[in-house]
Amino acid sequence: MYKLLGGLANYLKYQDIVIDCAVFRLHNLFTTALLMACSLIITATQYVGHPIQCMVDGVPAHVVNTYCWISSTFTMPDAFKRQVGTEVAHPGIANDFSDKDAQKFYTYYQWVCFVLFFQAIACYTPKVIWDSFEGGLMRMLVMGLNIGVCSEQKKTKKKQIILDYLMTHIKRHNIYALRYWACECLCLINIIVQMWCMNKFFDGEFLNYGLRVMNYSQQAQEDRIDPMVYVFPRVTKCIFHKYGPSGSIQKHDSLCILPLNIVNEKTYIFIWFWFVILLTLLTILVIYRIFIITMPKIRPKILHAKHRSIPIETCEALCRKVDIGDWWILLMLGTNMDPIIYREIIAELAKNIETNRSNQY
Repeated sequence: MYKLLGGLANYLKYQDIVIDCAVFRLHNLFTTALLMACSLIITATQYVGHPIQCMVDGVPAHVVNTYCWISSTFTMPDAFKRQVGTEVAHPGIANDFSDKDAQKFYTYYQWVCFVLFFQAIACYTPKVIWDSFEGGLMRMLVMGLNIGVCSEQKKTKKKQIILDYLMTHIKRHNIYALRYWACECLCLINIIVQMWCMNKFFDGEFLNYGLRVMNYSQQAQEDRIDPMVYVFPRVTKCIFHKYGPSGSIQKHDSLCILPLNIVNEKTYIFIWFWFVILLTLLTILVIYRIFIITMPKIRPKILHAKHRSIPIETCEALCRKVDIGDWWILLMLGTNMDPIIYREIIAELAKNIETNRSNQY
C-alpha cells in the first residue's frame, strides 16, 4: 500500500515554473491525488480482505458471500427509525423484509473504486488541456531567470530576448489568457457535474450528506438516524434461492455484514467536505476572473499588489497600453522570475512601449 500511494507523490511535487494559480492546482493535482488514493485504499480493502460476510444456514457461506456481493443487498428504510435491540436487530434490518416496495437495494459498493478512479481522471483533464494549450511558453520566456544568480552578460542577453519577444508579440496573447481561464471554468463545471453524478450514484443522498452528518449529534436521541449508516449500511439483508431435494425452490434469508462500508463512509464524508470547499474556491475564482475581464481599472492594482517593487504609476501606464492577454503574461512572468530582474524588465518594457508610441506620432 505504501508503494502504491507513494507513486501519487509526483502529483504534489514542487513546480519550478508556475503556469497556473493555486486553486487550479488544488483541483488538478491535489484532488486527483486524493481521489486516486481513496480508490487505491478501497480497492485494496475490497479485493484483499473480506468485503462482505453473510450468515445463512443450509448453504455454503462462500457461495452466499459471492452471490450477495455480485447481486446486491438491501435494507428497510422504515426500520432505521425503530429502536435497535427491541424493535429491530440492526439499523435498517426488520423482519418484514418480504415487503418488496419497502426495500432499498445497495449496488454501488462494487463500483466505488472504479468511480473514484474515473473522477480522478476527470479532475486531471483540465491540466492536460491547459498544458497542451500552453505549450511551454512560460518556461521559454523565463529562460532560467527564476534564479537570479547568473553572470551579468547572460542576464542582459536574456532580458533583451524577453523584451524583444514582448515588443514583437504585444496584443497577441489574448487567446493564451482566455484559454487558461476557460480551463478554470472547466474545473468549476467538473466539480458541479461530479457532485451531481455522485448524488445520482447514491440515490440522491450525497448532496446533503455532510450537512446531515454535522447535524446528527444535535438531534434528539429518539429521532437520530445516523446518516453514514443510512447511506453506507454495515449490516444488510440478502435473499438466496436454490432448489431443494424434491425440486422445490427454497428461500434462504441471510444477514450480511459489509465492513467495506466503514471505509466508504469515512472516505465520502471527507470527499464531500473537500468538494464543497473546492466548489466555493472555484466559484470565487471564476467571479474574480470575470471582474478582471470586465473591469480594466483593477488590473494595474492587481499587478502592483503582486509585485510591490513596481510603482503603481508604472503599472497603470503599462496596463493602458497592453491588452488583457499581455497583462496576464506579465503577471505570470513576475510569479516565476527573480523580483529584481522582473522589475528591470517591466521598467524597460514600459519605456520601449512609450518610445514606440511616440515614434508613431
